[in-house]
Amino acid sequence: MVHGFILPLPFDHQLFSRLSCYNHVLHYTEHISTNAKEWVVFVHGAGGSSSIWFKQIRAFKERFNVLLIDLRGHGKSKNPLYNRLKEYSFPVIGDEVIEVIDHLKIQQAHFVGISLGTIIIRDLAERHPERVSSQILGGAVMKLNTRGQILMRMGNSLKSVIPYLILYKLFAWVIMPKKSHRASRNLFVREAKKLYQNEFKRWFTLAAEVNPLLKFFRSQPTSIPTLYVMGSEDHMFLPSIRKLVEDHKEAILHVIPRCGHVVNVEQADQFNAISLSFLTDMRRPTYA
Repeated sequence: MVHGFILPLPFDHQLFSRLSCYNHVLHYTEHISTNAKEWVVFVHGAGGSSSIWFKQIRAFKERFNVLLIDLRGHGKSKNPLYNRLKEYSFPVIGDEVIEVIDHLKIQQAHFVGISLGTIIIRDLAERHPERVSSQILGGAVMKLNTRGQILMRMGNSLKSVIPYLILYKLFAWVIMPKKSHRASRNLFVREAKKLYQNEFKRWFTLAAEVNPLLKFFRSQPTSIPTLYVMGSEDHMFLPSIRKLVEDHKEAILHVIPRCGHVVNVEQADQFNAISLSFLTDMRRPTYA
């Protein structure tokens, strides 16, 4: 049994937003185009929600069917069942994304992610390559530098004694320190306020223990067409992505000047143009 609503939109698009209470499918929103056959699935990062993609919807839905998903405990995916689930791992979270696209009978899609959402997509590409046509990884997290590892260990040890929002603000400032990053910081902090304290602790623990998985990704190139979109001011994650792309010859890196970690918000027009150009090239023999 699926409960939901249908809202009309101009032109040939309709917006469908449904939450399945029967099989606990994550909350999702669809933008369906009568002219499009391919799907693009957007996956946000920890502490965010599908609302962070508001600057992408119009550009992408002109050419693709668009699917926005709220990960467990985020946005509108707050089914009480999740409070009883003990296991938190990237494969478990990724399988919940697969449940949504199975529910919608989507066989294969392009995936776009930001920050920790890129880890979920990269894991899906490893375990379910037949479901991933391509992956666009913005502000990709593929290695924690020394500063990042120290901060994660410190935060993991203090997460039970310091209010989670203080920790989140600290990490948002460390990752996005410049005045020009303020809008991105504020957006993520605003979204993080909607998280439950226990939910934040689970995600924080998950992120703190991610190094072995990231090491595997760095050592294991994927044959799936991959585009990394990074900001030139993403000091914590850009260096490792530069090194990764040198080693993974099938991957493409595009660095946006004067931009921080949250590339899809800070430089939305450039992010959209770069991503859509990549997806258009997917139809050419170069990527066959």
